[in-house]
Amino acid sequence: MSAVPGLAPTIVRTRAIADPGALSDRLPEEPVLSWIRDGEGIVGWGTTARLDLPGTEFAITAESWWREHCQSLLVDDAVRLPGTGPVAFGSLAFDARTATSTLVVPRVVLGRHAGRAWLTTFDEAPAAIPPISRPHAPHRVSYADGALTATEWTGAVAEAVRRIRAGKLDKVVLARDLLATTLLPIDVRFLIARLAEHYASCFTFSVDGMVGATPELLVRRMGDRIESRVLAGSARRGPGGDDLLRSDKERSEHEYAVRSVVDVLAKYCDPLDVPAVPSLLRLPNVVHLATDVSGTASSDATSLALAAAVHPPAAVCGTPTDVALDLIPELERMDRGRYAGPVGWVDAAGDGEWGIALRCAEVSDTRVRMFAGCGIVADSDPVRELAETQDKFVVIRDALEAHTVAVPTH
Repeated sequence: MSAVPGLAPTIVRTRAIADPGALSDRLPEEPVLSWIRDGEGIVGWGTTARLDLPGTEFAITAESWWREHCQSLLVDDAVRLPGTGPVAFGSLAFDARTATSTLVVPRVVLGRHAGRAWLTTFDEAPAAIPPISRPHAPHRVSYADGALTATEWTGAVAEAVRRIRAGKLDKVVLARDLLATTLLPIDVRFLIARLAEHYASCFTFSVDGMVGATPELLVRRMGDRIESRVLAGSARRGPGGDDLLRSDKERSEHEYAVRSVVDVLAKYCDPLDVPAVPSLLRLPNVVHLATDVSGTASSDATSLALAAAVHPPAAVCGTPTDVALDLIPELERMDRGRYAGPVGWVDAAGDGEWGIALRCAEVSDTRVRMFAGCGIVADSDPVRELAETQDKFVVIRDALEAHTVAVPTH
């Protein structure tokens, strides 16, 4: 146990519990947080503390804020696994210059890992898990264009290709948004349950209105082990997925993404293992080129610090980073906010997992703003890139599970 002398400590207790079943079924009817993969992970609800800061101030400030917050707690952890004791969920801005990042410390955390389950409570929070809850579907959903129509977006891709061929940059990732309006207010628990069921191998996340199922692990730290799964290069699920490994275009896009992560993690790992050839990651709707990078930590940087250092990788930004970062808002004509930014969690020991907020939406009341993007290189085809975004929108559209009224795109 530890606490800062002279301050009234917040008591944090973690206790082993019986298997609660699906974590998503135990979320109460209040603001919730989640990080679930293959039935394991952590979920939380309530708020004991939070930090909201512009992206340019966030990385260093958040790290010191979290350390100081943990020092003010009196911790009684009878389980002692990564994710037990104090935990903060985070959702960080894509572009530190324009958006706000958030860390949320929940009032209750429910977790499950490797056959063990636990409940963490802060102060007087109930020490029992909520009953199984079945949230309502949002019902009737209508769709409309976001910042750009489909035609305008393909034009933006064509302009990106022109600049790449002119030697302005090597790669840029362009995204588009799609707006949905529902008849009933969105119950985020419904989306979490649907995503965790249908995309079990992805990380189903929910942090302060950002909800999704990301396949991409930006960085994981567990003790002295650091890992990252880099995804770039995609195709629709089917027999043609194997062609990714033979595609010069897709391999080139993937290599830019791997190099951007490796160059950063090499500063924090010794040694660092990087496979020479990518593998295929098959998801229900798409196939990705994937490279699993791993190494032994050579510093005490927390998972939060590592996520901030690696971001933005070429997989969601481009190469060179500074040129791509300036071009993205010019061509997309929107602010991504926390889309394509780091999302995940960190515990008091600095362990944690951070993904990239992909296959996701920003949810507020009856409004859903979905995002999907593609890596653009010299031989990208705008029409094919548009089709790829439509495939990626399916993740959230299917999770809404409602009769839809489509608003035609132009």
